[in-house]
Amino acid sequence: MNTKQNKANAIAFYRTAYEGNPRKAVELYVGDQYIQHNPDVADGTEGFVDYFERMQQEYPDKSIQFVRSVAEDDLVALHTHQTWPGNEKYVTMDFFRFDQNGKIVEHWDAIQKVPETMAHDNGMY
Repeated sequence: MNTKQNKANAIAFYRTAYEGNPRKAVELYVGDQYIQHNPDVADGTEGFVDYFERMQQEYPDKSIQFVRSVAEDDLVALHTHQTWPGNEKYVTMDFFRFDQNGKIVEHWDAIQKVPETMAHDNGMY
């Protein structure tokens, strides 16, 4: 496994989809299957494309920053900061599993709105 390349591909995949071209993201970075674990996105590549096309249409001004990425074996984890219209800020943690050809075949995520106040000064990142 080329963990360095997988990290770069996971970021490129997510950025390409998030910024409005999920079909291109699938063509470039997804393998023969795409297993989805996010409960708001239908399984498979068409579910992924439909979701991100809808998000681009409804929220074209959203933005994403990739805070960190970690790779081990066939997995890549991304920690992101997202800003949505109305200045709503979210933290996401996405996990991608890659096949032996370096293509993404499975996805999990967790999303949390950045709270107004925290019990500490450490922030979310």
